[in-house]
Amino acid sequence: MSVGVLLITHEGIGSAILAVAIRLLRTLPLRTEVLEVPFDGDPDDLLPLASAALRRVDGGHGVLILTDLYGATPSNLAAKVARLGTPAHRVSALSLPMLLRVMNYAEQELDELPAVAAAGARNGVIIDEA
Repeated sequence: MSVGVLLITHEGIGSAILAVAIRLLRTLPLRTEVLEVPFDGDPDDLLPLASAALRRVDGGHGVLILTDLYGATPSNLAAKVARLGTPAHRVSALSLPMLLRVMNYAEQELDELPAVAAAGARNGVIIDEA
């Protein structure tokens, strides 16, 4: 059993990042799913969809929920679904480096993965003089 990963993002973001991650890694070591939220989506109306997605990816050790923008509808939905009973942690500012880092540390426990995700995002930012 392992930690699951749920990407809750605005439309077009989660599926695109996941597609690139799959292309680069070929197979993902963690069960992963995307829930893309319409721009006018209501978190309360979307909660059943998010809850079902959370249950599908949970491998018995909880779920890491990655969202694109803290304070926006996907992040607010993630906060609601994280309180439903399944152990879950939410990390915002989803990026490809963040997701790849999580996948490269798939053996980590749920409590360790938020810091892994944040490190992936931070280390993925490079300022080049070119």
